[in-house]
Amino acid sequence: MPPGGTAWKKAAAVAVPALAAVAVMAVAMSEGVLASSFAVSGTAFQVSSGRLTSQGLASYVQVDRSADGTGHPAALLGIGDATLTDLCQSSRVDTPLGQVVFKLTAGGEAGEVTASDLVIDGEDLVGDARFGDVQIGRDASTLDQVPGVRGEAGAFGLQASEVTVSGVRSHAWSATGGNFRLKGLSLKVSLDGPACF
Repeated sequence: MPPGGTAWKKAAAVAVPALAAVAVMAVAMSEGVLASSFAVSGTAFQVSSGRLTSQGLASYVQVDRSADGTGHPAALLGIGDATLTDLCQSSRVDTPLGQVVFKLTAGGEAGEVTASDLVIDGEDLVGDARFGDVQIGRDASTLDQVPGVRGEAGAFGLQASEVTVSGVRSHAWSATGGNFRLKGLSLKVSLDGPACF
């Protein structure tokens, strides 16, 4: 092999098993076998919206963990195709300068916020809700309204074909989404500024 060249056979011997492992994990996540999660910060944040509507909702209880291993009970809310108005997310962070508020807003006059495959791990949710075709107490491992959102066999679960919640207020540990479209995005960091609520 010339200097600076690539030993393709050796590279393939390492890359192929690694790619196979990634593929297996991706399939397992898409089938709800593994949770696609990360260590949470240890500080819950606020989320609010004037209205949330979604085609598909699935929920069950799980435990989120901080990097130090501390557990946080959370209701995992899997939302299919969602539309939100007046979205706000804020968190308070202690710094050497004092308490800083990280605040993100979107929607409002700019238009609605849309999200697909949105997963929120929340510790509470307040609002006025309407559910379509709701199933409460379904085995979490059989949930099928939101692809990939299923819990452990025998665990309590609920799901609905559609949901509308007005006046959304929630404290959450994490939020992830496949695709987010944030119209009118505004991000502000301020010393002891106002939170969402």
